[in-house]
Amino acid sequence: MGIQMPHTHNTHTQENKMGDSNKSGYQLRTDLLGMATGIVVDRTNRLENNEHFLAENDKSYHRKPVTPYTAEDVIAEAEKLYEFVQKK
Repeated sequence: MGIQMPHTHNTHTQENKMGDSNKSGYQLRTDLLGMATGIVVDRTNRLENNEHFLAENDKSYHRKPVTPYTAEDVIAEAEKLYEFVQKK
């Protein structure tokens, strides 16, 4: 016999959506940072893919290095998204 842990049971779940006015500022910023990260990662991947494509199709082309994204890049993109959300 061991120690029995009490059962916890959630009787109500809530799904937050971007337009949900019940979202806290923290939740909104977290969502915006996630979206901004996706945008910045996609942009960086597209630049890398373009460099590979150019090099494959033009043997005289010398690939240029693609600068990795930074936290500052993500924050700047998130700030753009936040400005958009604040517009009425």
